[in-house]
Amino acid sequence: MSRLTLVSHHLCPYVQRAAITLLEKRVEFERINIDLADKPDWFLKISPLGKVPLLRIEEEDGSEAILFESSVICEYLEETQAGAALHPADPLTRARHRGWMEFGSSVLSDLWGYETAQDAAQLEIKRKALAAKFATIEDALADGPYFAGSSFSLVDAVFAPVFRYFDLFDALGDGGIFDGLDRVKRWRKALSARASVRDAVGEDYPQRLTEFLEKHNSILLRLPAAA
Repeated sequence: MSRLTLVSHHLCPYVQRAAITLLEKRVEFERINIDLADKPDWFLKISPLGKVPLLRIEEEDGSEAILFESSVICEYLEETQAGAALHPADPLTRARHRGWMEFGSSVLSDLWGYETAQDAAQLEIKRKALAAKFATIEDALADGPYFAGSSFSLVDAVFAPVFRYFDLFDALGDGGIFDGLDRVKRWRKALSARASVRDAVGEDYPQRLTEFLEKHNSILLRLPAAA
């Protein structure tokens, strides 16, 4: 059997996608966290983009391969590992799921702007962008509890790290991003209860995210004082 190592960062939502997929597949793996502000030389040598996640695959014959980009890693795991299928069997439905995975990446792009906003105007721009995107996916959701119904999929693995941010954000102030989105809220609740989702980050995740907000002088941390 191959030995798998996930090169990671404590907060990275893209890493969490891969970790959730590995956990759902019940695959044994080692996880190595690096400091993205001080990337080690060994990491830069094997990461074409200088980003995480990386999946190091060590074969029994001593050969080694490196995969980069979270979607590529998740697809590889789906194709090579046993366990519950995380992609639909139907080609058209599978293609649609891949599209929604890309949509999830666009949500993360707006989320970055939201969490690093230093003034109210920028925060409101990103809040509206996020609310609009979640309203779009509200119309695409089935009856739940997951994206396509009763089966957990790679789309769920993509969005679970997105929703995790709001566990802290909601405690800082209600942005109203999920107002009126009952299916999205039900989906978020189901994902947060999933063991693979909970175990994809360390117990210190909230503290680390708070420290990230402080480092970027996020206005989210100043909302209660301004109220």
